[in-house]
Amino acid sequence: MKKTALPKMLRFAAPDLREQIEALPAGAALIGISTTGRAIAVDLDAECPHVLVCTASGGGSTTVLRSLTAQFLHQGAHALVLDPKRIAHLWAKALPTVTHRGNVAGIHDALVGLAAELKRRLDLDGDLDDVPRLIVALDEADTTLRQLARYWETFRQQDDPKTSPAITALEEALWAGRAARVHVIFDGRPSAGVLGAGAHELFATVILARFTADTWRRLAPMAGPAPKPGTHPGRFHVVQQGTAHETQAVLMSDADVVNWLTDPTDSES
Repeated sequence: MKKTALPKMLRFAAPDLREQIEALPAGAALIGISTTGRAIAVDLDAECPHVLVCTASGGGSTTVLRSLTAQFLHQGAHALVLDPKRIAHLWAKALPTVTHRGNVAGIHDALVGLAAELKRRLDLDGDLDDVPRLIVALDEADTTLRQLARYWETFRQQDDPKTSPAITALEEALWAGRAARVHVIFDGRPSAGVLGAGAHELFATVILARFTADTWRRLAPMAGPAPKPGTHPGRFHVVQQGTAHETQAVLMSDADVVNWLTDPTDSES
């Protein structure tokens, strides 16, 4: 299939791109434009309600988390942004509908709180019309989950469960999220040993960059042999319904996000 020449960076300020993003229905967000010229989006209502992003260090996963989360916030969602680097998502601190947590204690407490919110939503038995969608954006998930497990061991009592309640809460959000309008954007490789067997199957959209052949076989087995991973900035392989789309992702800077969400009438980025 003939490839389309794409810009080196697909910036939010590019002509007509913002209008294209704002025209998407609620629950949908633009990942980027494929090399065949097709708009590649995720639809949280039509597909599995979670998104998996997996890249090597410097592969752009933080950029994807920021762009997708911002688009759902623009549609009226709330967000819990878990930022173990503490500085990767500073944009989140400026927004009233976003809870930003960085240190392990804060992330632990936020996820325990998520368990209570998930139960509250499930108790509504589907009556969620007035309940905002909740996006849980978990950056560097593999490292974070290990930190949570160690943190729990520092004060776990004899009668407490062995598994960290924060990790249990995340697993519950993954399995029951659709019914509660809770959606996880997970940056990492979901481990069966931590999140339970089959956890990776909960992600209908998988976004990969700088991957190994083993990672491809594990996370995108239905998409055929692993393509050659590229080093082009912002270029990903998006796997949906067993098909991989080489895609240039939308780049939204911290300033883009804050300006867009705090002053939606401002067309300047």
